[in-house]
Amino acid sequence: MAAHDVVIIGSGINSLVAGATLAKAGRDVGIYERAPRLGGAIRTEADTPAPGFTTDLFSCWHPLFVGGPAYPSLADDLAARGVVYRNTDLPAAAALRDGSTAVLSTDADVTAADFDRLSPGDGEAWRTFLEEFGSRAGIAFGALGTELLSLDGLKLAGQAFRQLGPRGLQQFGAEGLESARSWLSGTFTSPTVHGLLSPWVGHEGLGPDDAFSGFINKVIALALAQGGCPVPEGGGVRLVEALAGIVTDASGTTRTDADVVAVETSGGRATGVRLADGEVVTAREAVLASVTPQQLYLDLLDGVATVPDRVRQAARGYRYGRGDMQIHLALSEPPRWAEDHDRMSQAAIVHVSDGLDGVSRAVNEAQRHLLPVHPTIVAGQPAALDPTRVPDGAGVLWLQLQETPGRPQGDAAGSIDVGDGTWTEDLRERYADRVVHELSRHVTNLDSALTARRVLSPADLQSWNRNLVGGDPYAGACTIDQFLLWRPTPQTRGHRTAVDGLWHIGASTHPGPGLGGASGLLAAQQVIRAAQPGLLAAGRRALGG
Repeated sequence: MAAHDVVIIGSGINSLVAGATLAKAGRDVGIYERAPRLGGAIRTEADTPAPGFTTDLFSCWHPLFVGGPAYPSLADDLAARGVVYRNTDLPAAAALRDGSTAVLSTDADVTAADFDRLSPGDGEAWRTFLEEFGSRAGIAFGALGTELLSLDGLKLAGQAFRQLGPRGLQQFGAEGLESARSWLSGTFTSPTVHGLLSPWVGHEGLGPDDAFSGFINKVIALALAQGGCPVPEGGGVRLVEALAGIVTDASGTTRTDADVVAVETSGGRATGVRLADGEVVTAREAVLASVTPQQLYLDLLDGVATVPDRVRQAARGYRYGRGDMQIHLALSEPPRWAEDHDRMSQAAIVHVSDGLDGVSRAVNEAQRHLLPVHPTIVAGQPAALDPTRVPDGAGVLWLQLQETPGRPQGDAAGSIDVGDGTWTEDLRERYADRVVHELSRHVTNLDSALTARRVLSPADLQSWNRNLVGGDPYAGACTIDQFLLWRPTPQTRGHRTAVDGLWHIGASTHPGPGLGGASGLLAAQQVIRAAQPGLLAAGRRALGG
């Protein structure tokens, strides 16, 4: 029977960060993954969508990891294992249906000049945002990198109170609840600037009219302005291999095709896991589960008496967001943009949309289970940062459609028959045709240079990763009632569970989705601290526990 200090269920970014952190702290770690390969939503494939191309099928961009709390302590280990990050000074751009464009640069002067070109005064508004929100960035990013219901959370609250004062803290809280539309329309005049910034809330599964989307919009805008939008050379698999290597180099284990079906408990404490073939793996210290709340509380802990009914009921009510479609286009030459080609071609991600109202409209249509008429197209250009991903002289477009219904009930344009809502190959390809046709209005050589494509529907995403329910790439809606203190539910307490020694991590937990690894880091740090009784007791006293 296999035995480890810590057993980790799943091998996504949070599991790998947790495993590497624990391994560096001297723990014997075992990572058990049901899929044939490690990585979770990081899946790199060679010769896709055509020979010679290297493609990240799902997640691709790593700004939250490189700029997050996990990277500093792992950077040297990753570099020693060959991880090299490539970046650009133009992480974001927008191409609107009216032909206007805008860019966001890591150089504040470049962004401000472009904003002033679109509407005099918007450049100064951008500088003011960078200064004012930047001065509070420690609080904003701290909330997304701290276990809020902990001693560290109390320290962060104290820091915020001292820095902002009672009125400033109240104002900061109010701003945190506003929508992106409210922030953008009250700050910038240019509709093109609105079209540049508003689509980024979709990267948290929100729409620009949702409460709390303004805060997310500010956080992402500042993160891009400060750190760009890096990618690992050779694809996300390089990060997966390096993190796994930290575990195995410390005599830990990573196993694929190992489906965990239950968490073993004794005396109210997690003692290990049971695999589908009946094998029991012992955990001497802790079990970390990177799964959805339903998987954890209704499946893995089925029949465990220490889990309160209120927690199981809350897990049943956990909600998922819109689905996602991925389209990967192989081109015989780099894409040529119809408008502002020199800058558009250098941008990591170009959002193609009909502006703020267009983004809102597409979100609304998808929320009503309709295929949007004009979906917001996330047009990623990884080869602009990492040319090793394509053959010499070739180009690639990594497309994401974040406003895709998991099970469509109709087509807002009235031209596609969705049948019973099942994502058949025919439905998938016909909707992809709409997207590619829309994009061809902005990429002039798309028709002539396109050599191959691969399309992944929401159903494909779920079939490859059971955490992506309904094709939701964020493993759960990120509305304010399921975020921060309330993620995954108000009945749970951070990453702790009702079972001693069992920790819940992953995108379904705080601080939510994004390739950051913060939840894995937070849980790993708490496992390490749990071995120090004095610190653990102090934390519990601070929380009244």
